[in-house]
Amino acid sequence: MKCPNWVNPSEKLTLLKNEIHLWRANLDLSSVIINKFASSLSADEITRANRFRFEQHRDRFIVGRGILRQLLANYLQIKSDLIIFEYSDRGKPQITSSLNQDNLQFNVSHSQDLALYAFNYQRIIGVDLEYIKDNIDYKQLAKRFFNPQEFQLINSYPANQQKTIFFQLWTAKEAYLKATGDGLAGSLDTIEFTLNNNNGLNLVTIKQDQAAASCWFINNFIPQDNFIATTAVENNGIISDSIVTKFFEYR
Repeated sequence: MKCPNWVNPSEKLTLLKNEIHLWRANLDLSSVIINKFASSLSADEITRANRFRFEQHRDRFIVGRGILRQLLANYLQIKSDLIIFEYSDRGKPQITSSLNQDNLQFNVSHSQDLALYAFNYQRIIGVDLEYIKDNIDYKQLAKRFFNPQEFQLINSYPANQQKTIFFQLWTAKEAYLKATGDGLAGSLDTIEFTLNNNNGLNLVTIKQDQAAASCWFINNFIPQDNFIATTAVENNGIISDSIVTKFFEYR
């Protein structure tokens, strides 16, 4: 796994067909910016924000949705408050088809004060971000949610590496399930990963189907100290080496 170089993009940013754009953003912003983002949200988004018990969580939700709207607006070339979301039966958001003739796909993940936004055209995409907690019984979680081969894989590494591998696997599974729209309703142990020679992950099988697994591009990376993230993109038969991931800092 590598820590990518996050750059400030040019004003005329273009998302090409073979590209994935990943954005990193801090969710703890000033009250002025929070209020500005709140004015761009829909009524249902404000309702969701107000359900949070703690102000910090409410503000982070508002900032997260506001940044998402702003980034989508840049790609779609429309005003952020005009964006309309539709939701799948299991809650995955997408842009309403009338605004999305080019089939822009996106996914979002956040943990603590950090958020990641993933975009590409045509191919469904998922991203998951996790803060590496100290007080987590990762072996018990792996035993419960992973398949036996993955649990054995974790145990085959030195103790000081096991937690990192656990989070690699966890974020990869979550990213895949978010891409497909299954979320946690999809069983984590039906997706099997293994580590490759570069300490990245390879998707081995999906419900014991190796051919289905070969249709996915998986990328582990370190977005920031003490975090691990993964993107999962359906490659539609495109050679993974031809997919270019670019990393941008939102400011």
